[in-house]
Formats: sequence, C-alpha cells, structure tokens
Amino acid sequence: MSESTIHWDFPNPFTLALSPQTEDIDGLGHTNNAVYVRWCEQAGWAHSMALGLGVDDYRRLDRGMAIRRGEYNYLLPTAEGEPLLLGTWLIAGDSAVSACRCFQLVRLSDQSTVLRGKWELVCIELSSGRPKRFPAEFKAAYQPAMVTIAEGD
Repeated sequence: MSESTIHWDFPNPFTLALSPQTEDIDGLGHTNNAVYVRWCEQAGWAHSMALGLGVDDYRRLDRGMAIRRGEYNYLLPTAEGEPLLLGTWLIAGDSAVSACRCFQLVRLSDQSTVLRGKWELVCIELSSGRPKRFPAEFKAAYQPAMVTIAEGD
C-alpha cells in the first residue's frame, strides 16, 4: 500500500517512518505508550528542522514552542517490527502566541490509524518562560506550513 492512499486527517503531512523495536515493547506485547509520545516529539523536532528552525535557533532567538497541553488517543496496538508512518501538522492557533501540532500514526499493513495526538503550543521567551508573540523567523518558517481548519472541524 502506498503512502499516497493513506486517509490523513489533514492534507500534506510531514511524515516520519517508524517501526517498533524490541525495547519499545511492553509486558503486554505491544508498543509502550511512552514510545508513541517520544515518537511525536521526534516528529515535531524533525518537522521544525525541515522548516528551518532547530534548537540552536530557538536559543539564539530566546524563543521556543512549549507544550501547554498534550493529548494522546491510543486507538489500536502495534507490535514489534510493524512498519508505521507518523504524520504531523501545525495548526494555526487562536492567538498571536499559540499554535497546535497534530499527529496521526498509521499502520502501513492495513492503513489503520493507531494513534491520534494533539499538542497545544505556546510561544515562550526561554529566558523568562513567559508567553511572547512569534518572532519574525517563526512566522516566516511556520506560518506557510500551518493548516487552517474551519470552525467545527
């Protein structure tokens, strides 16, 4: 099955290919939930870096995107060695300091969605921890990649 036939929640995801390894499997024989959280973090950073902003840029700008709230819906289990594809998107926020990042993890063998996740993000000044507006470099990198969703979606 091809990636182009996957029913993604939003168009044009940034994707990361994954496969659970032996150390990812818990006592019940499934991928441990904490592994999914780690994968979402990896995908978020990989997407940000692909858009031109890495941790060194955050430090230089004294700004960062902090997770205010994280939500994970574990829909189906996955097992060792299964090919998976994690899609992520940035979603426009409701203020000058906020955004969301959504995740969808798909099992490639049957194209089933096994996880959906969402982070509510806030732009902060790293030195103080206080919310701050997106700096120009954040706007230039992130806004073109943001998905705008209609009210009620």
